[in-house]
Amino acid sequence: MILEQLSNAVGLSGSEDAVRQIILDEVKGTLQDITVNSMGSVTGRLPAAGRGKPPLRVLLAAHMDEVGLMVTGFESDGLIRFTNVGGIDERILPGKRVKIGALQGVIIWTPIHKNNDQNAVKMSSLRIDIGAANKDEVAGKVKRGDRVNFDTQFRELDGGRMLRGKAFDDRAGCSLLVDVLRGGPYPVEVLAAFTVQEEIGLRGAQVVGQTLQPDVALILEGTTANDLPSLSPLADDETEINPTCCVGKGPTLTIQDASMIVNPKLLAFLKKTAAGEEIPYQFKSTAGGGTDGGTIHTSGRGVPTAVISLPCRYIHSPAALLLREDYDRALRLVQAALRKITPADYQQV
Repeated sequence: MILEQLSNAVGLSGSEDAVRQIILDEVKGTLQDITVNSMGSVTGRLPAAGRGKPPLRVLLAAHMDEVGLMVTGFESDGLIRFTNVGGIDERILPGKRVKIGALQGVIIWTPIHKNNDQNAVKMSSLRIDIGAANKDEVAGKVKRGDRVNFDTQFRELDGGRMLRGKAFDDRAGCSLLVDVLRGGPYPVEVLAAFTVQEEIGLRGAQVVGQTLQPDVALILEGTTANDLPSLSPLADDETEINPTCCVGKGPTLTIQDASMIVNPKLLAFLKKTAAGEEIPYQFKSTAGGGTDGGTIHTSGRGVPTAVISLPCRYIHSPAALLLREDYDRALRLVQAALRKITPADYQQV
């Protein structure tokens, strides 16, 4: 597992260079025909085991980019204005530690002692403080357009049972893909894609889908685990609403999201495979969010596509939590699927 390296690396959408280099170093002895395309996505091929008729071509995709911030301007007192890159809940930002290149800073907001309105936080009212005394000093160290990432270091919690770090959406999927490749070869040809700019519109995946034209695709993701304590007491006649997915219940299979409806036969195949391997699994059925599958499944003549996700608490925030056992179960499921899949498992007729 290279999740620690990937999580600690900086790689906001459009600036995935450090993440890309880690992945290239890891796959250069495994994949053939490794390519970095004009957008920056990494693709390669793991040949099928054995010889014979042309093998099924299965695309495995995970995106390298993460959400973060970008410098937009400076104040006379040396504070930095910024905007978001990707989807970030601005309510989580005040007080968070950030880095702009090698510079450390903190996101500030008018403290409670001087502000009676603590109910709403707007990004436009927040600033980053790196300790600069004035506008000239900060402008000499930071430039407009510089990326700002959360200053979070990967940690193992509870004796390594739980993993904490930034950018598990989707460095966890990238790490999973690397581990899948290490476990090969498989009866199918694996087309591996580490894509860019997913968080700002699935852009890298659109090019990958059109270029590689696979027979079938599996998207490896980190998704929102919504198994948090209820913040409101329940009335006597109310019951808990089932969360989207939970940490500890295995990999999450998407039914639909805002970007796609999963191929029903392919979903049934994954369920059958998980059951046969005695791997617990769960479902994501909310209509929100999206993955690279949203553009891959509509590329070329259409690509049957499914999504296998790792349930992570607090994604798109400075620190997410992932259960190692869920990671291991997802790895087993993807590997089993590659060993068993046939055209009959996804073709509609």
